[in-house]
Amino acid sequence: MRALAARAACENASHCHARAVNSRRAVGAGMLIFGFSLPTLPALALGDSTVTLEDVTPPVAPRGDLPPSEERIAKLFENNTFSVVNVFDTTLKPELNLTGSVEVPEGNGTGIVWDKDGHIVTNYHVIGSALSKGLGKKKPVARVSLLVEDGVQKTFQATLVGADKTKDLAVLKIDAPEALLHPISVGKSSNLKVGQRCLAIGNPFGFDHTLTVGVVSGLNRDINSQTGVIIGGGIQTDAAINPGNSGGPLLNSEGKLIGINAAIFTRTGTSAGIGFAIPVDAVSRVVPQLIKYGKIMHAGLKIQVAPDIVAKQLNVKKGSLVLSVLPSSTAAKAGLVATRRGIAGNILLGDVILAVDNLSIKNPPELAKALDDHEIGDRVVLKVQRDDKVFDIHVELEESLN
Repeated sequence: MRALAARAACENASHCHARAVNSRRAVGAGMLIFGFSLPTLPALALGDSTVTLEDVTPPVAPRGDLPPSEERIAKLFENNTFSVVNVFDTTLKPELNLTGSVEVPEGNGTGIVWDKDGHIVTNYHVIGSALSKGLGKKKPVARVSLLVEDGVQKTFQATLVGADKTKDLAVLKIDAPEALLHPISVGKSSNLKVGQRCLAIGNPFGFDHTLTVGVVSGLNRDINSQTGVIIGGGIQTDAAINPGNSGGPLLNSEGKLIGINAAIFTRTGTSAGIGFAIPVDAVSRVVPQLIKYGKIMHAGLKIQVAPDIVAKQLNVKKGSLVLSVLPSSTAAKAGLVATRRGIAGNILLGDVILAVDNLSIKNPPELAKALDDHEIGDRVVLKVQRDDKVFDIHVELEESLN
């Protein structure tokens, strides 16, 4: 009896072992349970010395070639990333918050290499803190980190060459070897079309050399700059622009500069798909002047015009009221009349400028914008109202008072 029991136990054990082996094989090969086919799931025993890393490592497929459109974008980034720099306002320092992450101050932004002389172009507001503290020309106002090879950056002290708040542009200079300076390729913005592809490179939130891709969403937008002024002719894009992107390049699909990223429209402080860039045509006019003169030589008339609130008090509902005219100026020689007091002490209104070269003028900002589109020495036609008469005055523009 004992022999029969032992034999039965042995047969049962063998049967159980066979079932276990078959189960493993069945799981490995795929099983049919309740009419459903299970996927192949190799079951390997924990601690099985016969299992190697190769057995449990899935095969990795080769990448293959990128689609032509992606390959083109990747090449554009590679070709332009060395022309993009990090700009750090010397008066601001990154801070470590309670979570252990680094908070990047608003004054940390982006810039572009303009030429082999070491000129760096960025936004005025990126270094606005240093400028507000009186740090002037040829004084260190920022640190510029230059990409010298993949993943390696070198930092240089940057001095101020020139800046203009009304254009939200500034030019810095670093003393770097020519071999490390890769000037950006400058294009045009006058022939841009809504819908064309564009790329933005910058340092959002301190993440250096970040690429975002979008399209030109709109043209001739008014940019409410962080300097507190309105810049006309702006480029609108849906390429993500965040704090830290300011001063960085907006490129076309050929990799040429078409704008300097300057502002975003947002209710949260981060990108909402509406970003703005200063058009490169304006940048190309302003930067050479900042390099040569340290400031922009604004074309204008050496006159003072009444603010809107004063004009309304004097019942001037449209146009720009002339308050004063600088003697010996071209405006005085052309015959513009200023506001003055009569013999009885009453106010005699001066000329009201209604248009510049047939471009209607509603208020002083529109007058400034219209004149700023010209160069010093240009002749313009002003349509003015004097008392009840409207007539034209031809005048040559000179450097403005502001």
